[in-house]
Amino acid sequence: MKNLSIRFRITMWFTAALLIVVFFTCFVILYADHQIIQKTIRDSLVQTVEDNVDEIEYYKKKVTVDPQETDYYLSFGEGYLEIDDDFLDQVNEVYTALYHADGTFLYGENPIARNVSQLEFTDAKIQEMKVKDTLFYIFDRKLQLNGVQGLWLRGVVSEDQGMVHMSDITQLSLLLLPLLGLFSSVGGYLIARRMLWPIQKISQSAAAIATGEDLKKRIELGKGNDELHHLAQSFNDMFQRLDEAFEAERQFTSDASHELRTPVTVITAQCEYSLEKPRSGAEYQRALRTIQRQGRKMSKLINDMLDFARMEMRAETYVRESVDLAGLAKSVCFDMALIQERGISLRYEIEENVMVCGNRQLLSRLITNLISNAYRYGNENGHIWVVLRRGEDNIELSVSDDGIGIALKDQEKIFQRFYQADHSRAGKGAGLGLSMVHGIAKFHGGDIRVKSEAGRGSRFTVTFPK
Repeated sequence: MKNLSIRFRITMWFTAALLIVVFFTCFVILYADHQIIQKTIRDSLVQTVEDNVDEIEYYKKKVTVDPQETDYYLSFGEGYLEIDDDFLDQVNEVYTALYHADGTFLYGENPIARNVSQLEFTDAKIQEMKVKDTLFYIFDRKLQLNGVQGLWLRGVVSEDQGMVHMSDITQLSLLLLPLLGLFSSVGGYLIARRMLWPIQKISQSAAAIATGEDLKKRIELGKGNDELHHLAQSFNDMFQRLDEAFEAERQFTSDASHELRTPVTVITAQCEYSLEKPRSGAEYQRALRTIQRQGRKMSKLINDMLDFARMEMRAETYVRESVDLAGLAKSVCFDMALIQERGISLRYEIEENVMVCGNRQLLSRLITNLISNAYRYGNENGHIWVVLRRGEDNIELSVSDDGIGIALKDQEKIFQRFYQADHSRAGKGAGLGLSMVHGIAKFHGGDIRVKSEAGRGSRFTVTFPK
């Protein structure tokens, strides 16, 4: 059973269930039909006997009748009994006979006359008797008209009267049942095949993607809004995320190898220089300081790249909570105002009680990176302004400076990883700061935009939903 296809199992169970229903329905129909037929037979018996009661009349003397009439006259007592000719006919296999009260047969037909001769007359009541395994229904009526007192009409009918009809129904059922079973099996198989086609398509597409490693391929089922189309869409979304994850991994590997190549080369060169021949103490110290500086740069670069990759591919590890952004911004600005690098001053204007739903660590990183970027590209004795306020529809955090600014051609690229507009200051950072800020803003459902002019400073504005 386990080795059979789902399509075959669905067809088999569907056919079995349908056949059970058909068998049960046929049984109910045959049983009900049998009961209805037997009731019809009994009703026909009663009706025939009741009609024949009116076909018997008594006359004191024989009357002259039309020669074409076939009524029968029977001597009875001091007169005659006139029995209508219809009395002689079998009506729906019902036989009617006329008897004395003592059981003496007078006229009519009775196929089981010998068997019922000892059966007492019972007025207007159906009696049953089995003769040679055949059930007969018997109905008696006592005649009440003047001159016919003491006479009885007895009607007899066999239950086999309905057997022909029952046999026709049975034969028809036995003929139609296999055809219905065959039709249902073929129909069920075709329906199951049609229903499971999308699953087969999904399986084939998934196998093609797995063997060909082509994450760009998608499952195409056409238009539809059922469960299988939703499943296919879920697979496509999964492939899309996998594709993006692999692209991010390849980009991360490429960027990491590119950015780490320079410090590794510098460290290797300093080691080879120091080992070529004996050097003075001052030369060794310069080489070690160079190696230390490059090592710290590598460490910071690796940490930044890991944080960036973690936020891109495992954002769920950062817990969201209600954060007092006003208090956080004040704390970061107070600490960074103490740097006073190259005489640059930091001022801030923070609106009170500004709350956002987000991750405190990432929000702190965002503010720190923006201020650090302003310090890095600021002028001597320049200024930095940090403003946090509520807007009509959102919350705005802006960091402005009066530094070297950003050329218009570079403004679309500054949020790319490892991109640095001012290569003269490339040694001060890895080019991940603004990329991280952009990613953090997106993580919180916000956005970041820049307004800058070369030589006149820049303003970075981050918006968060209220």
